[in-house]
Parts: sequence; C-alpha cells; structure tokens
Amino acid sequence: MSPSTPNSTLRAVRMGLLMSQDDFARALRGAGERAGAPNDANKRLVQRWESGATAAPRPIYARALETVTGLPIESLGFAIPVPEARVSGDGKGGHDLESAQNGASAPAGGRITRPAPQGNYSGVWLSRYEYYSSGRERTFTQLHYVVVLQHGSRLTVRSIPGSADSQLSMDLTIDGNVITGTWVEQTAQASYYRGARYHGAIQMLIEPTGRRMAGKWVGFGKEMDVNTGPWEVIFQDASTNKATLAKYGKIPE
Repeated sequence: MSPSTPNSTLRAVRMGLLMSQDDFARALRGAGERAGAPNDANKRLVQRWESGATAAPRPIYARALETVTGLPIESLGFAIPVPEARVSGDGKGGHDLESAQNGASAPAGGRITRPAPQGNYSGVWLSRYEYYSSGRERTFTQLHYVVVLQHGSRLTVRSIPGSADSQLSMDLTIDGNVITGTWVEQTAQASYYRGARYHGAIQMLIEPTGRRMAGKWVGFGKEMDVNTGPWEVIFQDASTNKATLAKYGKIPE
C-alpha cells in the first residue's frame, strides 16, 4: 500500500484558527450539538484526517467542519469526495455509508475554469491600506498582520489577533496574477469608528516574485459615496504554525 498523503490544507486551516487538535474536535462537537446532529469528534479523528489515514470525513462531520472553518468541504484538502450517506442504526448518519458514484462532474453550464496557480501563498503577510477620514480631514494608513490560507484558486485572509484593534477578513480568488474578492473590517468599540463594520471589494496584482500583492479597495463612506484607495499585502513568513502566529500577534512597526 502507498503511504497516505497528509492533509496539509486542513492542518493549516486549523492552525489559522489558533486551535489545537483538541480545541478543533471540541468545536466540531459543539457545532454538531447546535445543529441538532451530535457527533463524536475527538483528537484522534482530527489526527487521522490531517495525516491522511482517513481520506474523507463522514457527512455528519463534513457539515460540522464547514460550520467551524467557514469553508466548503471541497476547500479543506480531502483527497476524495465526501460519500453520500445511507443512514441506518442509531440515525446519526455516521454508519453504513455507501460511496457516491465515481467520476468527475462537468462544471455547471459547461464553463471552462482556469487551473489553480502554481504558487502557494499560504503564510503570514503584512496588510497595509490607506483611507481618507472626512471627519478628521486626513489620510490614514491601517496595518494588520494576516494569515493567508490557499485552497486551490481561493485565498482566505484573516487578521491575526493582537496585530490591530480591528478585525479584518478577505475572501479572494486567483486568476493568473490577478486577485479579486471582498473584504470586511470590524472596528473596535473603543476606536474612532466605535465598532462600525465596513465592507467592500478589492482587486490586486501579484508581483512576479510572489511576495507582494498590490491594488485598490472600494467601499462605501458615511455619506453613501463610493471611496477607494491603495492596498498592498507583503509576504512575511511561510509558516502558519501556532508559534509563528503568536509571534505576529502584535502591532506592526
């Protein structure tokens, strides 16, 4: 038998959430309870997923994984499709599973999709954008250390706690050297913006070095006008382990 291929994507997502394997299993159980579909997730199960010993989760765990990570199961690095469930026994959906038919399905409408980029942009990056404050009549620069996780042609970006007094997230898609997506920022209650939530769109270009992304953001202002400004994301560290994320849990200089 060939050795199992580790699921490094799931591991990176878990570590990006700053969770140990025990924490992750506990969160999965909690998600199942809240959804009315209890599961028996434990540290050993998480280890088997991440090592590749278990190639795909059962449907009851797949739903919990999507809830905890905020990502579709297809983006979590499992080697084979999640099987369809034929429920028997105690009705939990975790027993006597029959796999769905093998074979690739064509994209909806026959749309041709471009292959995923060759580079891997997962790691810690420094996010820097500029905005004009009409109330203070000044231009400000906002910095965050962020963890970037790549899943094929998709990037999820989340600010590292402690690197700013606001929480930043981006959901992006790569097409060649072009990155397009959305951003959301939740400001702190004690800040000038008093807990306001802002959101908008973003488009950037990846430099040939793969170590800098630069472009523009677009978003609405207080007067319902459309604002824009420069945004760049600069590579810092390829690691996403807990120690590295803790290292960057500070205000950028």
